[in-house]
Amino acid sequence: MTFSLYETLSVSMDDDGVATLTLDRPGQLNAFDLTMARDLERFFLTDARSDDVRAVVVTGAGRAFCAGMDLSREGNVFGLDESLAPTPEEFRASYDEPPYHDGVRDTGGRVTLAIHALPKPVIAAINGAAVGIGATMTLAMDIRMASTEARIGFVFGRIGITPEAASSWFLPRIVGLQQALEWVYAADILTAEAALEGRLLRSVHPPEELLPAAQELARSFVRGRSPVALGLAKRLLYKHAGSPEPLEAHLSDSLAVYWTSLADGKEGVAAFLEKRPASFTGKGSELPRID
Repeated sequence: MTFSLYETLSVSMDDDGVATLTLDRPGQLNAFDLTMARDLERFFLTDARSDDVRAVVVTGAGRAFCAGMDLSREGNVFGLDESLAPTPEEFRASYDEPPYHDGVRDTGGRVTLAIHALPKPVIAAINGAAVGIGATMTLAMDIRMASTEARIGFVFGRIGITPEAASSWFLPRIVGLQQALEWVYAADILTAEAALEGRLLRSVHPPEELLPAAQELARSFVRGRSPVALGLAKRLLYKHAGSPEPLEAHLSDSLAVYWTSLADGKEGVAAFLEKRPASFTGKGSELPRID
């Protein structure tokens, strides 16, 4: 497929449908600005949803993954409208409309919501510095792998702001509340080994092995797999990791099994019995409703 043109990103894809998305401002250590925010949101809401794309690996160009927010912008560096004074009630009622959509909503959060909503595997290959939004954007990705040279920091306290990009939801679910609080309170820069010990990372790799390892892991997720079953499984696990009791999971599971059993599930069972590779025809863009 042909990808859209982006100012701050570059994209390639292999024969297995694994897209590699590179944050591409190496001269600025891939610092996050409003253009990158728009590019990332657009990629995950459009190109990444093509049925040609089966999984996404995200990495950075040069020696950084993303060194955080670009603080060189004039005025409000976060692009927010300082003339507004929304109450929580007003914001909640109209957060997706002017003036709040652009003037108040956290741009990093709009990106992570788009990543989280993608019904496909997303893997972060953290090749260097990942600080602030550079760290929190990876929390919406399903798996984080890092180079031994990676440095990760939830450093918001050092510049007088709070965690963003919906990280107050993602981070405790990944590492636990106590570890999340310690990292946010301390605002330290973590080594890859410390992030691995704290369960933020799946694995740590020599720099030259990181991206190939992430790409091969992504391929292992999608080869011979039903895009529909994969997308529904992701949705089920995220939805019910925080459910108060299992009945809600049972109801969603039941519908997911029902609909897949009528389509790719039949092919999967037949292929298993006939000892041949399955040929799934379901499309990830056409997931049945299960909730």
